[in-house]
Amino acid sequence: QVQLVESGGGLVQPGGSLRLSCAASGSFFSINTMGWHRQAPGKQRELVAQIFSGGTTNYAASVEGRFTSSRDNAKNTVYLQMNSLNPEDTAVYSCNVDAPPPLSLHRYYWGQGTQVTVSS
Repeated sequence: QVQLVESGGGLVQPGGSLRLSCAASGSFFSINTMGWHRQAPGKQRELVAQIFSGGTTNYAASVEGRFTSSRDNAKNTVYLQMNSLNPEDTAVYSCNVDAPPPLSLHRYYWGQGTQVTVSS
């Protein structure tokens, strides 16, 4: 089992920055893809960023150039640096990881989510 603990959410003014962290703990063989999703009120959950085990990243078009995801494999932690935030970025942000057991292709785990509110 893998437990994910997120931190770094909060209230920020438009144009501001926040950095989210998500630390994985528990028993796992390896962690492959790590990612961030968000869900705003009344909207479907959407992928924000992914970072693969080799460090390659993938971003939603709406955050490209403003958000940067990174990972520290030694700490089993993924980060999301969010710059130039605007009110449309307001949502609950959740991290997820793919940590399959041996002989399995995928097993996904989710964090509890952290609220990000962008408002003046």
